[in-house]
Parts: sequence; C-alpha cells; structure tokens
Amino acid sequence: MPRRPSVLSALSTRLSQRLVVPVVCVSVTFIAIVDGAITTVALPSIARQFRLTTAALDGVVVVYPVCLAMTIPASAWLVERFGGKRVLLTALAGFLGSSLLCGAATGLGQLVAYRAAQGVSAGVLFPASTALLFGTFSSAEQIRISRYMIIPQQIAPAAAPVLGGLLVDHLSWRWVFYVNLPVGLPAVLFGALFLAGDRGRRPGPFDRPGLLLSAGALGSGMFGICEGPNRGWSSPAVVSSLVLGAVLLVATAVVELHRSHPLLRLRLFSDRLFRDTNLINLVGLVPIMGTLYLTPLFLQQAQGRTALESGLTTFPEAFGVLLTVQVTGALYVRVGPRLIVGCGLVGVTAVLLLLATCTAGTGLWTVRAYMFLFGAAIGCFFVPTTVASLATVDRTDLPQATMLNTVVRQTGGALAPAAVTTVLVLGTPQAAAASPPLPAYQHAYVALAAIAAATAVFAFTMPDRPARIAARNRPGTGTGTAGRVPLPGRRRNRVGS
Repeated sequence: MPRRPSVLSALSTRLSQRLVVPVVCVSVTFIAIVDGAITTVALPSIARQFRLTTAALDGVVVVYPVCLAMTIPASAWLVERFGGKRVLLTALAGFLGSSLLCGAATGLGQLVAYRAAQGVSAGVLFPASTALLFGTFSSAEQIRISRYMIIPQQIAPAAAPVLGGLLVDHLSWRWVFYVNLPVGLPAVLFGALFLAGDRGRRPGPFDRPGLLLSAGALGSGMFGICEGPNRGWSSPAVVSSLVLGAVLLVATAVVELHRSHPLLRLRLFSDRLFRDTNLINLVGLVPIMGTLYLTPLFLQQAQGRTALESGLTTFPEAFGVLLTVQVTGALYVRVGPRLIVGCGLVGVTAVLLLLATCTAGTGLWTVRAYMFLFGAAIGCFFVPTTVASLATVDRTDLPQATMLNTVVRQTGGALAPAAVTTVLVLGTPQAAAASPPLPAYQHAYVALAAIAAATAVFAFTMPDRPARIAARNRPGTGTGTAGRVPLPGRRRNRVGS
C-alpha cells in the first residue's frame, strides 16, 4: 500500500519557489545588512565593558569586511558544487552561530575571532542568496521581484542605528548580536522545509591557487581601504596592504585567465553589458554610499544635532527609493536601463550640489527634503544595474556572475567612506583635526557630485538593447540564455570557463 505523504511534504509541494525563495532571501539580506550597520553603535559600550578605548576596537569593525571579501571568491564554486539551498542554509546557520558567540564573548580577542567567522559566513550569504533568487526568475520577472527586494536593503540600514541604540541602552551591547537569532532561526527552518533542493553539479576541480591569490588580493585591498582614513594613506601598514593587494590582483587575473576551470570566471567581463554595469556599480556606489555616510556626520558634527535627529533626518531617503523603484520597474522594459541609470545619476549629482549649499543654520526639514530627492534618484540606480548585469549571462554562469557582482559592490561600498574621510581630512586644518569645518563638508559633497556626474556620462554610453530584449521575453524559469532571443547578426557570447 503506497505511503501517504506527510503534511509537511504536501505543504512543501504546494508552496511555489517563487514565494519561498524571496522570503528566504529577504530575511538573509535584512539580517546581514543590519548586522553590518548595527555593530558600530555598540562600540562605546563594548569599550567600557572591556576597559578599552573605542579606537582599540578597530579590529572588531575591520575584520568583518576583510574576511567577507576573502570568502566571496569561493562562494560561486560552492553553489555550483553543492547547490544553492545547502550552501545558503549552511552559511546562514554559521552566521547565526557566530552571532551567538559574539554576544557571549568575554574578551576582545574572542570578539574579533567571532566577528571574523561572521564575515566568512556573510561572504557566502550574499552571492548565494542572489544566485538562488535570480536563478528562480526570468529576466522579465527579475525587474518585478527586485522592486520588493529593495525594501529590506533600504529599511535595514536606516533602522539599524535606532534599533542598536535601543538594545544598547535598555539591554546590553551583546543584544546587537543576539538580535540576529529571532529573524535568522525561523528563516533557517522555513528554508530547510520549503526550499527546493538541488544536488549541484561537477564544476571542475577546486582552484586553490585562484582562491589563495584572490582572497589575498581582496583581503589586503579591503584592509588598506578601510584603514587608510584612520591610519593615514601614507602609513606603512596601509601602503603595504594596498600595494600587496594590487600585485595579488594582477597575479589573480593572469592565473585565472589561463586556467581551464578558474575560481573567478573573469572572461565574463568580455561581455560589454556585464562589464559596463559592474563598472557603473563600482564607481556609482561611491557618491551614493558616500552621501549616506557623510550626511549623518554633517548633521551631528557641523550642525550639532543628536544621533536621533540625524537618523530621522536621513530616513526619508528610504521612502524616496521605495517610491521610485515602483516606477522604474514599469519604465525598464520601455526605455531600457541606460536612460534610467543615467538620469538617476544626473539626479544624484543635482541633489549633492544642493546638499553642498547647506550651512550650520539649514533646517532639518530642508535636509529631509534633499534626502527624499536623493532616495528618489538612487532608486533609478540599484534595480536596473543589477538586472541588466545578468541579462546576457548564461544560466550556468549565474553563480559566478553574482559572485563577481558582490565583489564589485563590496569594493565600491568600502571606497565610499574612505573617499569621504579623505576629503574631510584634506579640508581640515591640522589644529582642528577633531572637528572638520563647514567648508570641508561642502567640498566633500561637491567631490561626490563630480564622481556621480562622471558616472552618469559613462552610463549614457551603456549598450542596453540586449537587456531590453531579455526584459520583454515571456516569464519563465531561470534567466540569462534560458529566456533570451539571439540578436540578429550577432554571435552568441559564450563566456564560461
């Protein structure tokens, strides 16, 4: 007599992966972004607990992005070999376990070690969740789903400082790490029950030289970028790490381009649309993330506002993004990503020039209006660049493509505060190093505006016809060549290993 399926098995079959995958990916994205933004709020309390200066806790902050960057290159091979579900849930479980250990740390050494473990897990989480998401939806569907995925990406960094302050003030600094568990554990359980399992495939032998070279290049470079503003760009440690990172990066490119099964499929950059969108992401994120870093400093240091006032003033940026992405999805198919991204960056440039006119007496509602407009402008940036970057990528190359996208975004995000801090330092007299004068902030906004304007000019040259063709195709399963119409008179670009 055949066995009757269990209730869980029947429910798992009923739930569509088009619902399950976004739920898991939203949870993962929210947890990882909040954790990256909330830790800095707890540093003064941690310093008091361990009887250290806040500056002595620099390792707690820096070790996370360094380890994250070093782990990213292995993520694509892991997804291809073991499948997206297994890799994502294992990385999420590791992230939650290291969060628990961070909260229970009894000394600085333990805390740094556990933060390193968090960074290692996060380095796999981001590309694995993105590959799973974009492997589930076609190019046409990706536009729609990205409009919803942008919500946690905007709400999380805005809510993190407020949440962190409440936890530190009313509980303890340990809860900025424990808070990951109430969201993460249900996500692990939900994903284990309802995510469709895939056995992966044989991606070829693991490229150990590629991992060692790329991890060393990204780790050294990220350390130099993060520490440059603090230690000074001419300090031996920063110069050595940047030079070493550059040398290892060149060595990585030489080695990977000559291997039959490279860990990093750098040949993907031979596709112009993939290359251009990643370059726009790398440079364009500097003025975007730089503004989100600079504005709270301006409000608290130049205007003397409180942290709460600062958070409430920058928060309208999230509403601007959420409004624009709804329009962007409809326009993408009609006009393509080139005009949307280019016009969005022109808007970023204009708002930055407006912010550069702010003085110590500028009202908070004026800054809030500027931040809302800023959010509306950058809402034209995130979704089109992400979707377009994968429009001409073969389905089998999705894990590699999303991994390379993650490397680019992490690098651009790290460059942003480094660029802002450098401009502030250059514009600050040595006698007033602890408090940059108002013109230093204004010059920083102008510098970011110049970068945004240059990126806008480049964005208008982006070839987006393949992206528009992919977006017009009928929805199906998967992305890339699975639902793409070959262009007339154009050879199909095979950019695998």
